[in-house]
Amino acid sequence: MYPWVCGRCAREFNKNNLHELTVHHRDHNHDNNPIDGSNWELLCVYCHDNEHSRFVDSGYGDSTTKEQKKEETYNPFADLASMLDKKK
Repeated sequence: MYPWVCGRCAREFNKNNLHELTVHHRDHNHDNNPIDGSNWELLCVYCHDNEHSRFVDSGYGDSTTKEQKKEETYNPFADLASMLDKKK
């Protein structure tokens, strides 16, 4: 269905190293297997591992706490115009 080429690094494979080419589910849902293969891409073991590492890391997301997310009230440039006028 697909050529024996990694979809990320474009490394080409042959019968001798084909075992290093894996099927990756683009939406990370291993139950989503459409007949046309639209949820799959071929990745070498290195790119496949990297893709899953990035996906896991993205789950950690924003590490700020609720208190840190409150809108900041301090504006260091609030009085900038008057400070510049004093220099003149």
